[in-house]
Amino acid sequence: MQKIIRFLASGIIAGIAAVTVIDLEEKQIIPPDLGSTLEGLFKFLYEYKELIVFAVVFGLMFITFGALIAKILAPKVERALIKHSMQETLMYIIGLAIGLGMANLLGAPLLSGKSGIINVLWGIFLYLGLGYIGVYIVHIKKEEMKGWFTKKDSNTLVSAPKILDTSVIIDGRILDIIKTHFLEGKIIIPTFVLDELRHIADSSDKLKRNRGRRGLDILNEIQNLKNAPIEVMEIDYKNIKEVDVKLLKLADQIQGVVVTNDFNLNKVAQLQKVVVLNINDLGNAVKPVVLPNEEMVVTIVKEGKEQEQGIAYLNDGTMIVIEGGKKAVGETKTVLVTSVLQTSAGRMIFAKIIK
Repeated sequence: MQKIIRFLASGIIAGIAAVTVIDLEEKQIIPPDLGSTLEGLFKFLYEYKELIVFAVVFGLMFITFGALIAKILAPKVERALIKHSMQETLMYIIGLAIGLGMANLLGAPLLSGKSGIINVLWGIFLYLGLGYIGVYIVHIKKEEMKGWFTKKDSNTLVSAPKILDTSVIIDGRILDIIKTHFLEGKIIIPTFVLDELRHIADSSDKLKRNRGRRGLDILNEIQNLKNAPIEVMEIDYKNIKEVDVKLLKLADQIQGVVVTNDFNLNKVAQLQKVVVLNINDLGNAVKPVVLPNEEMVVTIVKEGKEQEQGIAYLNDGTMIVIEGGKKAVGETKTVLVTSVLQTSAGRMIFAKIIK
């Protein structure tokens, strides 16, 4: 990468030098027969000694600092190329090309009639400024632009960006899900979710403060994952106060998917036709299957809400409501499953004591 950067820089400087020499020759500042006589060469060197000294000094500076600059830039360029997909890289190149094209169109009328040094300074400012603006516009709009290059097919599952909400980060299970590569596509953490996490972590309520700090710790681990395409998206909607509404708006804007374990957000998203991945649904899907009329041995830990009911739990946290279990609190019993209730909020098993 360092060799490529130095090669490009050398090529640019050599190209500028060649164009400058041709321009000077056309203006007859450099005589066409300069190299034909030794006297003509010495005369030219004497008349333009300041320019030649400047060129030599600049060349030495480039040789001295070029390697250092390439050494600094190379790792950053490599990291940027690894971080962004080929599609994103091409979009950045297109943005840069459009910016430079605009600079070229505006440069002709703006720079005509100006002296040499002013012309150069204005040209540098114009090309750098508009080139940066072109790249920056692509950076903030790239998720929307991806939809232009993606053919939508209802029969094809597209790896849409996954947007994490506050609850799923605090929950912590998302970290292991990302590690196992079950989530395809880019994983996006909006800045307004970060702000909410910081606000919770600074809460005066001890429980909320601990939850917020846990969320920040989980988020830090997620960002440190090497092989996961994580992006903190700098975006906010100042006219919207609720974070859930912001999440749904962002998902609709970038054609993304909200990842959550918030039951209410899940329902609202369904009403607004926004795709949601509820990790509670995933957790329920991979739990061991329990069927009616199946027997199991459980320990009844407390009384239930209804009369004569007792409560027990499976190892995965699934609650078992046991008919007639109130009198057996603290005891281990064999129960018979009578029914299983499955919802997005979780799973509940109903059973009765048989032994």
